Amino acid sequence: MGKFLIAGLGNIGAEYAGTRHNIGFDMVDALAASLDGKFSTERLAGKVELKWHGHILICIKPTTYMNESGRAVKYWLDREKIPREQLLVLVDELALPLSKIRLRPGGSDAGHNGLRSIQETLGTDAYPRLRFGIGNNFPKGRQVDFVLGRWSDTELPIVHRKIEKCVEVVESFATIGLERTMNQYNKLEFEL
Repeated sequence: MGKFLIAGLGNIGAEYAGTRHNIGFDMVDALAASLDGKFSTERLAGKVELKWHGHILICIKPTTYMNESGRAVKYWLDREKIPREQLLVLVDELALPLSKIRLRPGGSDAGHNGLRSIQETLGTDAYPRLRFGIGNNFPKGRQVDFVLGRWSDTELPIVHRKIEKCVEVVESFATIGLERTMNQYNKLEFEL
């Protein structure tokens, strides 16, 4: 029986709910809902403990805001004695089109403040992350508005389908491991 830390990144507060940058929160909310879990306010995060096929999934939504995500991730890794390989960070990704998701064993923060905070706090970029493509369909200089903006009506159906699939990815990661899950899901294309 393994124990995993599933960290969905986002910002707390109603003004951020439903924005592209909060898709990490949305994915972990969907995972919790699928297993009848309810979040409670704990130290540095909203937290729920889920059981999945003999595994324990400790799911967190950091309350530290995106730029300090690493504090919450490190605290819960240490407190629950979870090895870094059994951490999965759920995050939005500008460099991927809306039609894609990518599971990776590590890599650059690509300018993402949440990933940068985790990398700085853990002292490494070698931790698994599930990147949810949000595309980069914004005018020059408007990246912040785009990332903190809400999904369009035409994007929402594909966003909901991808969230459902990402729940499967997390469950697969915990059950069959990173490599096999990457092989199974990284080539998926989601169409409108």
